[in-house]
Amino acid sequence: MKEILSSQILQEKQLPEVQESQSPKPWISQLHNRRDPNVWDALYLDAAIPVDPLAKACMIRDLQVWTRRYLLIPIKLLANVLLALIITVKRLLPFQFNAHGLMHKSAAFFLKHFVSPEACYLIVRHICLGSSIINFLIDNGPDPMIEKSQLYPRTVDDLAKKNAFLEHDLILYNFVLDYHQAQQANPQWLEQLKQRELNYDSITPVKIDIDFDTRSPWKILDLESTIELFKVFYSLCLTSDEFTRAVLSLQLDENFAVYISTIIDDYNWNHLVTNRHPLAPNSPFQAARDLFMHGIITEYLHRYLEIRHSVETLEKSKS
Repeated sequence: MKEILSSQILQEKQLPEVQESQSPKPWISQLHNRRDPNVWDALYLDAAIPVDPLAKACMIRDLQVWTRRYLLIPIKLLANVLLALIITVKRLLPFQFNAHGLMHKSAAFFLKHFVSPEACYLIVRHICLGSSIINFLIDNGPDPMIEKSQLYPRTVDDLAKKNAFLEHDLILYNFVLDYHQAQQANPQWLEQLKQRELNYDSITPVKIDIDFDTRSPWKILDLESTIELFKVFYSLCLTSDEFTRAVLSLQLDENFAVYISTIIDDYNWNHLVTNRHPLAPNSPFQAARDLFMHGIITEYLHRYLEIRHSVETLEKSKS
C-alpha cells in the first residue's frame, strides 16, 4: 500500500485537470533557471505533501498577494489591539450579546468586495471539506445513523444564507459529542469496521462557484490578512462563550487526525497536524494563525483520503 500510495502522490501532477468557468486557473510553471530557481514553482511542484492541484494553485497565488507582504504585520498588530479591547469590555459587561446574521452578511459583503478570488475560493471550499471529512467519519464510525453535515456552500453568498461559520462549529462539536456516545454504545465497532470495506462516498470533489475573471482593484486582500480582520469582527458579534468555542475548535485538529487514523489504520500523515492539545488552549490572539493552519491541514487530510480511495480502488481492480 505504501509503495502504491507514494507512486500515486508523485504522479498526481500528471493527472488531467477538469476546468469549469468558475474554477481557479491551473498553475503554469516557468522555465527552470538553475541559477535563479523559482520558489513558487518549487512549492507547487513538490509532491511530498499531497494537496488538490487547483487548491494548491490558489494557496500559492494567495501567498504572493502584495497585501500579505506589506499589510499583514500592521493588520495583525491592529487586530490584536482591537481584540484585547473587545474581550476586556465584554468581560466587564453584565450581559452577553451576539449578532450572527450581521456577522455572516458583513463577512460575505467583505469577501465579495475586498478579498481576492483565491482567498474566497479557499474559504468556501474549506467549509465543504469539513463537512466531507465529518461525513466520512460517520459513514465508517460506530453509528452511521449520526446526523450528517449538509453544509456545502458553493458561493460567497451561501456563507451568509447558511450562517456557515457558526454552523461549521456547531456541526463539529455536535459530531464530537454524538461520536463518543456512539462509541460507548457500540464498543465493538472497530472490529465490525474491519469486516467491511471503507465507505468513501463523502470524499468527492467539491463544486465552488467563484468569479476569477472579474478582478476589481479593491479585491486585493490575502487570506491570512482577511482572517486577522475577521477575528476581530467575530469576537464582537459572538458571545464570549461562542468565541471561546470557535477558537478552541481549531485545536481539535489533532483529535480528528486520530479519529481518521483509527479508521484507516494509518498514522503516517499525523505529523502534519500542528494544531494540537485542546486541553491546553491557545490564546485567542493566536486564533487567526491557527485558523490559517487549520485550513491547510484540512486540505492535506482531504487529499490524503482521496488518494487512498484511488489506491484502494486500483488494488481492488487488480485482485
